[in-house]
Amino acid sequence: MHNRLPLFLWFIFCSLLNSNLVFSQKTYQNFTPGKIWKDNNGVHINAHGGGIVYVQGLYYWFGEHKIEGEKGNTAQVGVHCYSSKDLYNWKDEGIALKVSSDLRNDIAKGCILERPKVIYNKKTRKFVMWFHLELLGKGYEAARAGVATADKATGPYSFIKSYRPNAGKLPFYAALTPENEKVNCDKPANKSDGFFCRDLPGGQMARDMTVFVDDNGKAYHVFSSEENYTLHLAELTPDYLGHTGKFIRIYVGQQTEAPALFKKNGIYYMVGSGCTGWAPNPARWFKAKSIFGPWEYMGNPCVGPGSEKTFGGQSTHVLPAPGKKNAFIFMADKWEPKNAIDGRYLWLPIQFEENKLKIEWSDRWNLSVFK
Repeated sequence: MHNRLPLFLWFIFCSLLNSNLVFSQKTYQNFTPGKIWKDNNGVHINAHGGGIVYVQGLYYWFGEHKIEGEKGNTAQVGVHCYSSKDLYNWKDEGIALKVSSDLRNDIAKGCILERPKVIYNKKTRKFVMWFHLELLGKGYEAARAGVATADKATGPYSFIKSYRPNAGKLPFYAALTPENEKVNCDKPANKSDGFFCRDLPGGQMARDMTVFVDDNGKAYHVFSSEENYTLHLAELTPDYLGHTGKFIRIYVGQQTEAPALFKKNGIYYMVGSGCTGWAPNPARWFKAKSIFGPWEYMGNPCVGPGSEKTFGGQSTHVLPAPGKKNAFIFMADKWEPKNAIDGRYLWLPIQFEENKLKIEWSDRWNLSVFK
């Protein structure tokens, strides 16, 4: 008896096998914060410290591509991109911005490239990516903002430049408060003012960051500055590729990082964290009636067990929930500096109680929680 299957039977067998593999691919219908979250290839999503932009029916998630071990805390590959129609299931779109093999390049392999955020400019029809950049071999000394552009969401993105923003510029004051008095560089009032005045000629430090596009199309860059003691909120040029020189300081001297900005019913909200390195700490939130403030500190938005350490995570982005009015998703990262690739994502629904934020832990949830 012939023990080999005829060719056509092998073809049918392989087709059925492939079909079973396709159907066995996990399809998500819920968010499970802190758990492994696989893409369409069955691999844990690799987009840390990221942000999301929505374009023509698709969500694009950009984040730091990590590798195993502590080396993964540096940029060995670049910025990864994923796409989704429903926010649960993500397709790997590859590396949107690659680091350079030229060690003299600002984004040389091994530099520190963090918190990439992409926005779309309707006038130029360009996708613009901003990120926090530390030059190769310089630790966290450079504290620069980097920018790159692309013609389509998935890239490839072309690196344009990196620099410290607003050289020689003093803050804009929409309103003076006791916590936001004018800077006097002849006699700095405090440590944070001293750092600001030190960096005034060459530009202000720009570390943890986000970008935000307002309803009128104006874009803003929010970043930790002054040795992370103070947040800056700075207006971008109409092409989103530079700074206009108009900016404010927020929560002066209070060491805030990981900003995530959004808007609801004409009120601006921002979530951030304290500065404790890789270790989690209590989240903090702010609100303002105008983008240029004054911004009011409101305390910790997280409630319940784990809230004192933001459930083990740190804010990175706030995303409007699809098809829901005034509904938002809090996005945070749970960092694993000893094995960077194992970082997890904590997505949780934001609740509002009379214009006050509340973020509560949930092991499993979906978009139906938004009424």
